[in-house]
Amino acid sequence: MLINVPETVVADALRGMAAAHPELIVDVENRVIVRRDAPVDGKVALVSGGGSGHEPLHGCFVGPGMLSAACPGEVFTSPVPDQMVRAAAAVDSGAGVLFVVKNYTGDVLNFDMAVELAEDEGIQVAKVLVDDDVAVSDSLYTAGRRGTGATLFVEKIAGAAAEEGRPLEQVESLARKVNDNSRSFGVALDACTTPAKGSPTFDLPAGELELGVGIHGEPGRERRAMMTSREIADFSVDAVLEDMNPRNPVLVLVNGMGATPLLELYGFNAEVQRRLAERGVPVARVLVGNYVTSLDMAGASVTLCQVDEELLRLYDAPVRTPGLRWGG
Repeated sequence: MLINVPETVVADALRGMAAAHPELIVDVENRVIVRRDAPVDGKVALVSGGGSGHEPLHGCFVGPGMLSAACPGEVFTSPVPDQMVRAAAAVDSGAGVLFVVKNYTGDVLNFDMAVELAEDEGIQVAKVLVDDDVAVSDSLYTAGRRGTGATLFVEKIAGAAAEEGRPLEQVESLARKVNDNSRSFGVALDACTTPAKGSPTFDLPAGELELGVGIHGEPGRERRAMMTSREIADFSVDAVLEDMNPRNPVLVLVNGMGATPLLELYGFNAEVQRRLAERGVPVARVLVGNYVTSLDMAGASVTLCQVDEELLRLYDAPVRTPGLRWGG
């Protein structure tokens, strides 16, 4: 691994982020990343966070059009409530703060505690839970569905709404609408390795894959012998569409888990688009790349989000973050 020692991996990464992105304020000691112009007068602030190892989620999604602040925990470990309250206080303009929380037990408990602490400090807070993964209903880390690729769509669309100056209740409602209209399914071709463990986090024999894997390596629906890109796309898209029946066009995220090159991801996207066309699902926008990763796991996930004109307009709105950037 390209590291010094496992104990300083997150701090070292944050120091490097600070050096690369002067538009962000990176508090290495307190583990908080804030857009430099925060708080923005009259603007609802978006705060998210989670364990490190999923980059660019969340820290690289801080900036105009997306998050106001992010709280990175240790690798695959939830940030603590003090981080979340510190982030909320740093970005609150008086218009309120929306916490975007992936559905993992540690994240949910700590963000719930942070809501209470922030409200004690006079900060108006709302919370949206992301639970888009259709692979399993419960997992090693979760009661209910896991939060995965839809987190990007929630943060992007809610961030655009906040940028327009909408009130907290509207930003919260839009974030919930995005999550309710999103579904994801992931596949692992190889296990990931955490810096602390130094070896694969789960056993996946050569020549096999895990269908429905979680972003921490949680088990999915089943293991099978290696499949072609076409077969994996059919299985993944069908698994998502079993759980949703989109009547409107969809946003498509073909997401790499960290170790799968773009050459393979674009080839996989071709198969995903073929299968969506066969199923009669119209596609509005497509995003391909590593956005919600699992360290060095090989594999990919597919996320679909059904959109109307308003959601599509907000998705297309300008965004300027280290991990996502388009528009004016």
